[in-house]
Parts: sequence; C-alpha cells; structure tokens
Amino acid sequence: MKEIKAQLNNFRISPRKARIVCDIVRGKKVKDAIAQLNFTSKRFATPLMKLLKSASDNAKNNFNVTDESNLIVKSIEVNGGPVLKRFMPRARGSSAMIKKRTSRVSLVIIEQTKKTISKVKKTKIKKHE
Repeated sequence: MKEIKAQLNNFRISPRKARIVCDIVRGKKVKDAIAQLNFTSKRFATPLMKLLKSASDNAKNNFNVTDESNLIVKSIEVNGGPVLKRFMPRARGSSAMIKKRTSRVSLVIIEQTKKTISKVKKTKIKKHE
C-alpha cells in the first residue's frame, strides 16, 4: 500500500477554520473530494483543492499510479503554525495583542485496493452506529 504525502505549510488561516473544511474531505475518494470542494463556500476550500491535486500528481509522477479514481484520502491533519503578533491601540495609551494564526496541513492519500475498501467500509459503519 503506497502512501502519497503532500503538505501545505504556514498558510494564513486559523487552524480552527481549516479543520472545518478538512472534515468534509477526510475518507473520500480524491475525485469526490475535489468535486465537493468546488461547491464549498469557505475560503480554505481552494488551497485544499490545490493540495489534493498536488498529491494526486505526486502519485502519478512518483508512484506510477495510472488510475486516479482509485485514490482515497487516508488522513488529513491540521496543526497550528507560527503566530503573527500584532497590536491594536486601546484606551488611555494601552494596547491589545491580536494573534494572526497560521496553519500547517498534512495530507496522506493511498491507492485503493480490495483490502482498503473493506477497512474503509468497516470504519464508516462503526462511526454511524
């Protein structure tokens, strides 16, 4: 089972907002995930779509995967990156700190086989019960 990885580092959106979009994609086929992201109105949908396309291109070029329809998103993880600290003037000469957060996204896709199909179906059944 081949694992294809792609990363997006230091993207200027908070991890909390990025996780909402990543939850839509987790566990789906890459084609279905890209189609879903096309109709998502969140700002992080476009960079995530580019990251998915990059991972599928890595699979084609580096791992000789011929059929893109066999690729599924195994895991996607969003962590916090460096925080930009800015200050806003407040009353009586004081100031308040504003934290501009960044995100680091790690994406892993795998090529779908009969074994992975049964594993994905089992995990979906367990989640819905």
